[in-house]
Amino acid sequence: MHVADAGNPRVFIVITTYNRATHLQELLGSIAGLDPAPAGVVVVDNASTDSTAEVLGALDLPVPVIVERLPRNVGGSGGFAAGAARALAEGAGWLWLMDDDVVVLPDALASFAPWMPRYSCIHGRRYDHAGNPFFWQHILNETIGVHLPVRGNVFEQSPVFHTNVGCFEGMLVSADVVREIGLPDARFFLNGDDLTYGWLISQRYPVAYVDAFVLRKTRAQRQVDLGVRHLNDSSDLSRFCGMRNRGHLARYLQLHGRYSRLGFGVGTLLSAAKEIIRLVAVEHSLAGSSSVWRGWRAARTILRDPDWQPEPPLEPQPRRSADADRPGAAR
Repeated sequence: MHVADAGNPRVFIVITTYNRATHLQELLGSIAGLDPAPAGVVVVDNASTDSTAEVLGALDLPVPVIVERLPRNVGGSGGFAAGAARALAEGAGWLWLMDDDVVVLPDALASFAPWMPRYSCIHGRRYDHAGNPFFWQHILNETIGVHLPVRGNVFEQSPVFHTNVGCFEGMLVSADVVREIGLPDARFFLNGDDLTYGWLISQRYPVAYVDAFVLRKTRAQRQVDLGVRHLNDSSDLSRFCGMRNRGHLARYLQLHGRYSRLGFGVGTLLSAAKEIIRLVAVEHSLAGSSSVWRGWRAARTILRDPDWQPEPPLEPQPRRSADADRPGAAR
């Protein structure tokens, strides 16, 4: 299994931002307190129209900050693809991907350090905006194409939990793995891009969730507690992309021989039902249901597209043995 050079990690923080200048300023301020410090920061400004440019123009951080201003909003997926490409060009050894509505904890990189010799894709724990532990422990059920919550305390027996999904709100991934897997698929725009990227990595390497708090969310969200999971508020764009992007997920599952037409159809019904429940329970409206239907139809178009291709690797890959390709194979 691949392991990046943990002795000289050259961690670059990659941030995608859009019209959240206040949150971005708070995040950048927290990065100044990291000990040890990252090698650099890449901020992708997704054509923001608020005061983001002023915030970035007034930066005074003790580490290099590279700003990528995009001419149009290409979503979180496109932003992270652009940011990852720039970080690789700057010589990053590791990429720590994060949204703009979090802050980093001062000892975050020190908390990651013990795990970097063992894993090449790592997630730390997060607090929510109120300072409570944020629930993130899921496994993608490949048959239905839905990530399902894992009950209980996943750290009760071990300080690491192996998953097969990813999250761009804090994924730490080695540069070599990004080159091997390819950049995040910009076609997702938002919603499901990180889950799929983590799943693609998990087909070759273990994806680790470790018992170490590294981030705190700064944006409050309306939500309803369903016991085993929470449903947050959403938007019509997110609902549309969430349903539409099931088409891209299905194509990646097909590519790896993990696609079940019947099972995935059931998962699509469940995903649509979840969005309707979210509308009723959290937002007290059905006005966004048309976005769910439009996304469903768009996913069907993707499934029938004869020209669909996966995101390619960034460099030719050597032939791998069957054992080496197996998730969890020995390093």
